[in-house]
This record gives sequence, structure tokens and C-alpha cells, in this order.
Amino acid sequence: MDARMSALDRKRQFGRVDRAMTVQSRNNQKTAAMTVRLNKRAYEHAKRLIDEGKFIDDERDAWAEHHPSTRTENEFIERSGFSEYGKWFLGINKLYGEDRTRYYEFPFGDFENVHRCGILAAQSRAAQEKYLEVEKAAADLLAVISISKHEDKIPDEDQ
Repeated sequence: MDARMSALDRKRQFGRVDRAMTVQSRNNQKTAAMTVRLNKRAYEHAKRLIDEGKFIDDERDAWAEHHPSTRTENEFIERSGFSEYGKWFLGINKLYGEDRTRYYEFPFGDFENVHRCGILAAQSRAAQEKYLEVEKAAADLLAVISISKHEDKIPDEDQ
């Protein structure tokens, strides 16, 4: 029990108590998993940005460097509000209010461009935590990026 509590305390430090609960019991895991849903507005936003060519086709491991810092996130929220902030996260966590950063999960961009590495990270984490809606949406976005890259390589017939 002490080891479990110390793990819970460590997770509290990082603001992810809900995920710590999934480690403790099978019943809580089902409850916690049901609280995270696909953010359909963010999914559509990401597809639109990719269609407009506003994506970075980066490598899987680049997300650690490309992920916006907490300071950048806070500045974006101050400038644009939570409604715009939420468009950059594939998941929403119903345990929290919409005016909290913890409500938004699975970031995929830098508030300007979609990052392939961010989508890959979201897909991987969603699969690990069994958030199937988010995992499928991430896979769909990766397919849209792949198609967009392929279309960019096809020369125009007019030229």
C-alpha cells in the first residue's frame, strides 16, 4: 500500500491524479477511461490545418523538443482563451472543467502547425491507456498527413 500511495503522490505532483487511479484498481480504470473522450472540434481543426499544408512532417522522437512549454501554453491561453486552446488537443477529460488546462489532453501542435510527432505521441499514449476514440482519430490524422505529403510530390499537369 505504501508503494501505491507514493506512486499516487508522485502523480499528483504532475497533475495527473486521474491516471494514478487507473493504476490502483480495475474498477477505477474503467471509470477513468470513460472520462476521456475525443475532442471532435480539435480533430476537425487538425484536419483543416493539414489540408491547408500547416503541418510539420517531423520524426517520432521530435515531440519532446517541439511540444509547447507551459509558459507558451499560458501565454496562448491569455491571448486566445480556452476555446482556442482546446482546438490543439485531441482529448478532453470530463473530470475537469473546460476552463482548466487539465481538461485538455493529447496535444498535437504548437498553436500554429500540426506536428506529426505530436500525433504519433498522442496515438501511442491513447493506445496504452485504451482511449480508442483518440487513438483512431490520431491514426486518421496520420493518414491525412501521408496523403497530403503524397499529393505534394505529384507534379501539376499544367506545368
